[in-house]
Amino acid sequence: MIGTLLPLPIETAEAFADPADAPALFPEEEALVAKAVEKRRREFTTVRNCARTALGRLGFGPVAIVPGQRGAPQWPSGVIGSMTHCAGYRAAAVARATDVLTIGLDAEPHEPLPNGGVRELVTRPEEQGWLTRLAAERPEVCWDRLVFSAKESVYKAWFPLTRQWLDFQDAILEVDADAKTFRATILTPEPLRAATGGRLSGFEGRWLVRDGLVVTAIAVDA
Repeated sequence: MIGTLLPLPIETAEAFADPADAPALFPEEEALVAKAVEKRRREFTTVRNCARTALGRLGFGPVAIVPGQRGAPQWPSGVIGSMTHCAGYRAAAVARATDVLTIGLDAEPHEPLPNGGVRELVTRPEEQGWLTRLAAERPEVCWDRLVFSAKESVYKAWFPLTRQWLDFQDAILEVDADAKTFRATILTPEPLRAATGGRLSGFEGRWLVRDGLVVTAIAVDA
């Protein structure tokens, strides 16, 4: 599924269920979920198994993947990556830092956001026009959920570069319904410009809706 959004040299792995015979966690990972409920343990284990599978395709042996600053995964030296999990789906994408500057990946259940308050938190006034238009023209897509997922991918691509927080309101999203792409303009782009030598002030990504999921992805070449 994500292989269509993130082609080579990015390696991906995904799972639509939690296998009963998943490999054991590393001790430092086990410590993070020792008191977690079973659902949390399973999704945590499966998404890390996906990550290790993807890393193996890059030629890396199994390693612990623990959260660092603001929960961002700590990858082996020389690796860029992103992980996501939601009900019925877990996935990871990795690449060598010599090939890819950053990756952002997110998956969500393909259903409307739970209430208007969440939509107001996630979206900006500049996005309301096209959201209303697309909801009328293409009602088969939950556009507000797509915005949520895309902005999650934006943050996952932004943070490893800047090490700074980015709010939902700090990016304006434009979506191409036919090309299945999106563009995020960062309203405070200075940290991103500084981190990329002036190269970036926003991100471009791709999206798809399939099997009850909305998946969004960003990849920037090194």
